[in-house]
Amino acid sequence: MFKRLREDIATIRQRDPAARSAWEVLTCYPGLHALVLHRFAHACWRVRRRWLARFVSQFARFLTGIEIHPGATIGRRVFIDHGMGVVIGETAEVGDDCTIYQGVTLGGTLLTRGAKRHPTLERGVIVGAGAKVLGGFTIGADAKIGSNAVVVKPVPPGGTAVGNPARVIMPADAKRAPERAAFCAYGITPNAEDPVSLALHGLIDHAAKEAQRVDEIVAALERLGARLEALHGVHGAGIDLRRLSAVIEGATVHADAQTDLDRTG
Repeated sequence: MFKRLREDIATIRQRDPAARSAWEVLTCYPGLHALVLHRFAHACWRVRRRWLARFVSQFARFLTGIEIHPGATIGRRVFIDHGMGVVIGETAEVGDDCTIYQGVTLGGTLLTRGAKRHPTLERGVIVGAGAKVLGGFTIGADAKIGSNAVVVKPVPPGGTAVGNPARVIMPADAKRAPERAAFCAYGITPNAEDPVSLALHGLIDHAAKEAQRVDEIVAALERLGARLEALHGVHGAGIDLRRLSAVIEGATVHADAQTDLDRTG
């Protein structure tokens, strides 16, 4: 027990630059408190002391703001940073060396009792703040889930899932990824493009294409005006689009009035 506790404290000090001492980690990190209490609750769950397990789990939730079902399996050196609002479901499995930030939900989408309803995180997975991983699938080793992503399908090892619904981005040099693998806070990799920036660039490109189409339409109308002038001998710099529109609208009104007269007659 004390060996695991020392291991957890060392893990937090390694991954969180704000952790200045082992005593600070032991007394001030709710993620550590939640994991210690979960181990006791999980042990009670395994020997079918289900009420006691749930009571300890609820006490841990009251104390830390982190809800871990006593049936969930948590590996070694798992770091729950900040932790408030984290929810880990009954059949969830969290592998060794995983990192989970505040507001994360490892939830289920099935109502079948006894089925695998919650996700499995393999070794070294990082789940960013506010992310939701929903379903009984697997997130591959060393994968990263971006902040506020909603993941509803498996993520391959080394992949990064971002967006809602999440899309998977694989590193360009996937074979070399393990060689340069490092801890990435909040599931953000140095080479990953910002999804918001991508969306803005997409809107800018779309606006530019629409402006180009408008210019092409104006040029086509000017050419049409020149041809009409050549055919009818009308002198002027170009076709008056407003006058043409007024003429068309006037013709439409006249036609409607004539139709009404025909009906009354």
